[in-house]
Parts: sequence; structure tokens; C-alpha cells
Amino acid sequence: MTIFDPTTGRGRVIDTGGRNVLRLVGLGVLGLFLVILLFSSVTRVNTGHVGVLTLFGAVDKTETLGEGIHLINPLKTNNELSVQTQTIKESASVPSSEGLMMALDTSLIYHLDPASAAKVFQTIGADYEDKVVEPTLRSAIRESTASHTANALYTGEREMVAKQIFDSVSSQLAERGIKVENVLLRDVQLPATLKASIEAKQQAEQEALAMNFRLQKETQEAQRKRIEAAGVRDFQQIVAQGITPSLLEWKGIEATENLAKSPNTKVVVVGGGKNGLPLILGQ
Repeated sequence: MTIFDPTTGRGRVIDTGGRNVLRLVGLGVLGLFLVILLFSSVTRVNTGHVGVLTLFGAVDKTETLGEGIHLINPLKTNNELSVQTQTIKESASVPSSEGLMMALDTSLIYHLDPASAAKVFQTIGADYEDKVVEPTLRSAIRESTASHTANALYTGEREMVAKQIFDSVSSQLAERGIKVENVLLRDVQLPATLKASIEAKQQAEQEALAMNFRLQKETQEAQRKRIEAAGVRDFQQIVAQGITPSLLEWKGIEATENLAKSPNTKVVVVGGGKNGLPLILGQ
């Protein structure tokens, strides 16, 4: 750039291009830094998750982020943990009270307590399922099945065993910030010989019940027939007491009169003897 100097009457050349370039570069760097700082200060937490903040590796226990967009210290790191309902399926070979080994399929339904997310992340880590939940479930299954017989587990005590597992797992995981929703026993597989023995016993019990039902039914039928026969006998006795010779003679006279009045062609012979009842010889 050329500037006129009135004192000398001559023009002077001043070079200002280098300063402008440096200023523009500085502004560009500052703008880029501000953009990076802005993006670092904005974080998002996905649906069904919470955010645990850490600053240079230290967990911030005072703040846990919920779902959505948040402004945070750009030096902090957001670590997401799921608080949605999760399911673990465990298939284990467990002993019964007799020492028999059974294959037991179990499902554990649980979720992380949002209020304990920072504690869980600090004391256990994001892989708390592998470190705590699965081992606790396996131990509770073995402890519960060892107090029951194989027959009981195969027939009527599944709900009791499931409740014992639920109570044990719930109490242990609640201390670690994990809430158990339910424990399900999907299947119990016994040794083939024991299973056949139990099924044979159940079949025999069902047959015995069926036989008792048939015997009870026959007993009731016999009782009904006795009551019916007694009724018929009492009726006959009452009727027999009411039939007298005079009644029979009167009924015979009525029958003779009715036959005599009948338009049909017939021969009516009034019998001799005491009652004189009619005899129909032909038509």
C-alpha cells in the first residue's frame, strides 16, 4: 500500500498484507477451537440409557444424565449404560438333594437401577452382567436345587424353586445397584432312567385314581338299585294291602258291563264260582 507523506512530498509504501493474513489465520484457529469446544460441550444420551460422566478417569457421582441432549464440561466424557429390561438365559447342570445331576434352563429378567448407575460403573464397570449378574445367578440356582429332590423339581415344586432363586438373586444384586424383575424356570431335564421311573409312577397313580372312581361309581349305582328295589317292594306291599276280594268282584262286574256294551262281535261267558269274572272266548 502507498501512502503520501506531506512533509517530504513523496509517497511511502507500507506493507500490511502479512499482518492481515496472520490475523485471519488467528481468527480461523479461534473459530475452529470454539466450534470444537461447542461440540465437545454437547452430548446425547440414547433412549433407555443413562450417562455417567468421568473427568480424567474420575467418576462424577453427583450427576447422571437422562435421555436427550445435554450441555456438559467439554473435558468430561459421557459413558452410557442401559437401564432397559434385560434377560439372561442360563443352562446349567445342577445337583438335586439326592446328588442326581439335572439340566436346568433358567431365565433372569432384570434392569440397572438408574440411581446406582455411577456406582455400578465405578465399582464394577460397563460389563457388570458378565462380572456379577451371571455368576450370582449360577450360584443361586445350585444352592436352591440342592435342597429339593429331583422328583419334586420335575413335578410340583418348580414355583418354589424359582421363588428361592429369585429371593437369593434379588438380595445379592440389589446391593450392587441391579434390580431383579423375575426368575423363570423354562425346563428341567432329568436322567432318562429317573424320568421313566417318575412317569411310570405318575401313570400308576392316575390308574389308581381311575379305578377308585370306577369303584365309587359302581357303589353308587348299586346303592341306587337297592333304593329303587326297596321303593318297588314298598309300592307292591301297599297295593297288595289295598286289593280285596270285594274290589276284585267289583272290577270284574265293570269289565263285564264294558264288554257287553262294546260294538265288537264276541262271546262273553260269565264264569261260575265265587267271583263270576268274564271270559272272552272269541271275536
